[in-house]
Amino acid sequence: MEILGVDIGGSGIKGALVDTRTGMLLAARHRIPTPKKAKPKPVSEAVAEVAAHFDWDGYIGCGFPSAVINGVPETAANVHNEWLGLDAAALFTEKTGCETYVINDADAAGLAEMEFGAGRDRKGSVIIVTIGTGLGTALFSDGKLFPNAELGHIEIDGKDAEYKATDAARKREKMSWKKWTRHFDRYLCTLERLLWPELFILGGGISKKYEKFVPYLTVNAEVVPAQLLNNAGIVGAAMAAQYLLVDVK
Repeated sequence: MEILGVDIGGSGIKGALVDTRTGMLLAARHRIPTPKKAKPKPVSEAVAEVAAHFDWDGYIGCGFPSAVINGVPETAANVHNEWLGLDAAALFTEKTGCETYVINDADAAGLAEMEFGAGRDRKGSVIIVTIGTGLGTALFSDGKLFPNAELGHIEIDGKDAEYKATDAARKREKMSWKKWTRHFDRYLCTLERLLWPELFILGGGISKKYEKFVPYLTVNAEVVPAQLLNNAGIVGAAMAAQYLLVDVK
C-alpha cells in the first residue's frame, strides 16, 4: 500500500511516498527546512507543502519529535511550546486535506528498522537511538514497541543527556569524534545499566558516519548502525498510518 510518510526533525521536514509492504521509497524524498521556532502554523504549512509536492490526497503518517498520545504532543524539547496539548493530527489533517496519523519520531524510525532493517527477526530487548538535534529512543521487546520512551532526557551530571550526546552538540562545540563519543558512550552505558538491552541500533543522519565513532564505544551490548539510515522515520511513519488508520477500517 502507498502512504505518504513525513518525518519532522529539528532541522528539516522530510517526506516521501512509501510502499508499506516493502519499506521502499517510491520517489525521491522531498525536504523543507524546519521553520524557525517550529511553531504549529508554519510547521503544518510545511507538511502541507510536502504533500502538495507529491500531489498527494491519501493517508499520511507523520513522525513528530515529542511524546504523542492520541495525536497530541505531550512534550516540546525541540519544538515550540505551543504544540503542547494541541491536536497535531487534526491540524495536519486540516492543512493537508488528508487524514493524518502522528507518532513519536523515534518510534516511527524503530518500527521501520524492526520490520525492514537492522532489527528484523531480532528477539529480546532492542533500543533504537536516533542521533540528531536531539536523542530519540524506541524500545522493543520481542518486536513489540513500548511507545514514547523519551530517554534522551535522562539526566547525566544534572543535565539532559541531549546536552552533550547529540550530533547538534558535537557540531556546536566543535568536538572531535573521539571526544564526542565519550559523551555518547556514557549515555549508552547509562541506558545499559537501566534496561540491559541485547542490541542498540543507531540511527539518524550521523549513522552514515558510524565508522568514525564506533571504535571508541565501550558499551557491552551489540551496537549496529540503522540500515534504513535517515529514511527510517519516513518509512515508519507511513507504516504507523497503515496500522492505525487503515487496518482498523
